[in-house]
Amino acid sequence: MDSHEVRRRWERRSGEYSPEYYAYYGPDETSETLRALLDRYVGRDARVLELGCSSGRHLAHLHDHGYENLTGIEVNEHAFEVLADSYPALADAATLHHGAIEDLVPAFEDGAFDAVYSVETLQHLHPDARWVFDDLARITGDLLVTVENEGDGDPRQVDPEVNYVDDGVPLYYRDWRGVFTDRGFVEVEARASDRDTTRAFRAADET
Repeated sequence: MDSHEVRRRWERRSGEYSPEYYAYYGPDETSETLRALLDRYVGRDARVLELGCSSGRHLAHLHDHGYENLTGIEVNEHAFEVLADSYPALADAATLHHGAIEDLVPAFEDGAFDAVYSVETLQHLHPDARWVFDDLARITGDLLVTVENEGDGDPRQVDPEVNYVDDGVPLYYRDWRGVFTDRGFVEVEARASDRDTTRAFRAADET
């Protein structure tokens, strides 16, 4: 499966892990973990970007806790309709971009956001698009958080291990610590759960 087919799968997503699915379950433990990390390192005036925001449950949790400068990127256009129905206050406050991460991120200015985070999104990015990690480092002024499934193997290999899940959607196991420390960030927190590993990085000049 190439990078274009991966995008098409998420653009048409329905059922489990769809925008409706996430809106139904709402903010969760991960939402609170993100809020706590942002409170600790950047504060509520931060410019925040979520990569793959779907119907906005994590952004909504931040908004409910006083974050106003919120931006989301999402490839599934229908997600924004679900977001508007489920979180109207967030829809009015946030800046939302429809499109793939690879298409949108290069247009942002250096240091455009104080905090950038991804929840089970970068793990689906095709190896052909690994160049986008350079852009993520470039646009992050301070805090970068990854909440991704890292697998059990050796993801530092040149081509990451892939596991096909949910009707053939590829999940790429990567060493996110290596990805972003190699790009000048310092890992300041890491915690593993049964499903994901949460890693918080700060730009070197902010530590």
